[in-house]
Amino acid sequence: MLLALVVIFAWGVNFAVIKVGVADVPPLLLGALRFLLAAFPAVLLLRPPKVPLRLYLLYGMTISVGQFALLFSAIHVGMPTGLASLVLQSQSFFTMLFAAWWLKEHWRANQLAGLMLAAVGLVLIGSAHGLSMPLAGFLLTVAAAVMWACGNIVTRAVGAYGPMNQLAFVVWASLVPPLPFLLLSAWLEGPDAMQTALHHFGWQAFASVAYLAWVATLFGYGVWTRLLSRYPANRVAPFTLLVPLVGLTTGWVVFGEALQPIHFAGGGLLMAGLLLNLFGHRLFVRWGLSK
Repeated sequence: MLLALVVIFAWGVNFAVIKVGVADVPPLLLGALRFLLAAFPAVLLLRPPKVPLRLYLLYGMTISVGQFALLFSAIHVGMPTGLASLVLQSQSFFTMLFAAWWLKEHWRANQLAGLMLAAVGLVLIGSAHGLSMPLAGFLLTVAAAVMWACGNIVTRAVGAYGPMNQLAFVVWASLVPPLPFLLLSAWLEGPDAMQTALHHFGWQAFASVAYLAWVATLFGYGVWTRLLSRYPANRVAPFTLLVPLVGLTTGWVVFGEALQPIHFAGGGLLMAGLLLNLFGHRLFVRWGLSK
């Protein structure tokens, strides 16, 4: 339990670290540096799992490039870190939608009810855009959640190849993002901005990149994979519901992020939807609403 809480704390603080990082480094260049540091020197110590190359590429382009290019850009344009940590949890519902579409999985009544609650919560949060939360930042964060969900479907496909060292897979998949990130940075941010950021690259920027690569990625995923391999998923996965709590608290303490009442209302509905999705089946069976 202590290890799970440490990982949740690391992932919750991650959003504040991103904000510090994008203050010194353009977001797409920050993504390239993060995954370069996550891959090296770890690839020299871990053997790549026997998974088709296309799955390495798909994982790297969805859950790594897609998710973090959008999330870093969202925070760069002014998305509050606490709200970003909350809105990103909608990935679980996008995962459910994609699983029904691509994997032909059936929904339970509690999952559908949770999806509807979360959808209303997202609409409420998005409707309160303004100076404290730009609409572009909100939409980019939702798009990041969509890409995370796509990566989850890829992860399901990876799991079909049997037990493996998931940390090794994450490390070797980290070889995919740097080049796309660098190309996107050169195209959208410009060579001059890249050169300036690297020329003035200081200890604060390095600390941000190191945290994102070593703490949030390698330590976080390494410990989380170990927990999932030793304990039932339904005992481990619910801990992720605490990530927004850490993210919101960190954003308030470090950056003084103040949320509007409608943000709290929308966030409450989103979290209620997540709880209903995770724990609501037994209640719905007891109430005769599901089998």
